[in-house]
Amino acid sequence: MKSIRTDLAVERTAAAPSLHGIHQETRGDAFSVTEIRIQNDICGAPIGKPTGRYVTLEAQPLNRSHARYADMAQELAAELWAFLPEEGCVFVARLGNRAVTPDALEPRVAAKVLAMRHLKTALSQEEQSHLPELRPVCVLAGGVLGQTDMKTAELLEAVCRQVEPVAVVAVDALACADLARLGTTIQMCDSGISPGSGVANHRAKLSKQTLGVPVIALSVPTVVDLHTAVQCIYGRQVPENRPNMMVTPRDVDRLIDHAGNLLACALNMALHPGMTFAQVESL
Repeated sequence: MKSIRTDLAVERTAAAPSLHGIHQETRGDAFSVTEIRIQNDICGAPIGKPTGRYVTLEAQPLNRSHARYADMAQELAAELWAFLPEEGCVFVARLGNRAVTPDALEPRVAAKVLAMRHLKTALSQEEQSHLPELRPVCVLAGGVLGQTDMKTAELLEAVCRQVEPVAVVAVDALACADLARLGTTIQMCDSGISPGSGVANHRAKLSKQTLGVPVIALSVPTVVDLHTAVQCIYGRQVPENRPNMMVTPRDVDRLIDHAGNLLACALNMALHPGMTFAQVESL
């Protein structure tokens, strides 16, 4: 049977269970959390994933109307905080395309991240004492190759040389196999990210090897490969000569809005542990 097309580690391991060198555990309260650790690239080769730690959080739905929205944001922040170095400037990179709704998650999140790198020099010690402890954070609001004529890797490499962050957080949209995971699943990992891979538009990988610092990918699936969806729903392989396309929900704008708000809220709490959920939400 043709292999499914998905960026989610939890779906790839489900399709090939009991692999050597891949360890999986579950936990969670507001979310159902699955953590997958891949010891090395050889162990990850059968599922097409490199060495790293992959944490998947699943809940329904990802929006403020959820009775446990505050708990979800705090649990997501705690999981994300565990990926971050304790001190130093963090660079949040926007990888998406605001003009394409399924790919507009990244601009939505980046616009709400508290960029505080300048405060140490802009404010006096007395002024800083009246604020919660804020970490230096910078955000790049760039664009895709067709808008800037510069590859994402080129932009990020240049910024990293100048800013010298301790880590890069790359927010991106993914492709999944299960329709139920569209907009209800969050994946974070420390293995880096390949911009455009969800729609088979691969660019240079962003990772510790290419940027010189850890790259934490924070992602939500917003599209499904049509052939994969048919195979998963009906158990029937689509002939190779049939046209294929990427499918997204008709209410994808609402999906992006809800997921973007939750990710931005959790990201701000993870980056600035001195801030409470109420403080972050008020901003």
